[in-house]
Amino acid sequence: MELENKVALVTGASRGLGREISILLAKQGAIVIVNYNGSENSAKEVVEIIEGLGQKAIAYQCNISDYEAVGNMMKTIIKEHSSIDILVNNAGITQDNLIMKMKEEEFDKVIAINLKGTFNTIKHVSRQMLKQRSGKIINISSVVGILGNMGQVNYAASKAGIIGITKSMARELASRGITVNAIAPGYIETEMTEELPKDVKKVALNQIPLGNFGKAEDIAELVVFLASDKANYITGQTIHIDGGMAM
Repeated sequence: MELENKVALVTGASRGLGREISILLAKQGAIVIVNYNGSENSAKEVVEIIEGLGQKAIAYQCNISDYEAVGNMMKTIIKEHSSIDILVNNAGITQDNLIMKMKEEEFDKVIAINLKGTFNTIKHVSRQMLKQRSGKIINISSVVGILGNMGQVNYAASKAGIIGITKSMARELASRGITVNAIAPGYIETEMTEELPKDVKKVALNQIPLGNFGKAEDIAELVVFLASDKANYITGQTIHIDGGMAM
């Protein structure tokens, strides 16, 4: 129970990576705030799984691209739990299209949720963490933010921006004992990759030296490590979990 009684907020926690991260944090003793936007039933299911483990979890609806709503969410969490020890910025969407076909709203929506959402949560949690003189912030970026990808200029820009936020916030918050790191996953077995056509999966696999997709547990295990005291001297880093794609 490395994270016993630590309060962890995981954005986009109702499915995929967020679901696995939330469950593993709970297994290590954390009280998990399961943030979701539209998938209420899935979020409640994650809470039920965590409660079945004998741990505490609460589902909280909030669109993280909404600055004021995020501020209210943080105030509520602090009021009810007195602290926020771990923030995992996992929420993200894709709106893929080639640049010639991409609509302005497709670009704006991805940036608003993936990048501005990360700013919003860190902005509102930082005051509490500075007051505590402690905190762990873990941002989920992507290998696409490192390498780029055809048809994903909006997604690549948002995930590259998250790396920039990570480095800048690590410098700003380090003096108060707060660490900020990013994880850049490659192709991971989630609902998103399951929907990929077979030919697209084949092309993707050919780019991965290890020759297979990763698992959500691979990401969750690193999140738990970075959230623990074992990672107290690690900050400002972007750690790749991509089977060797971006070596």
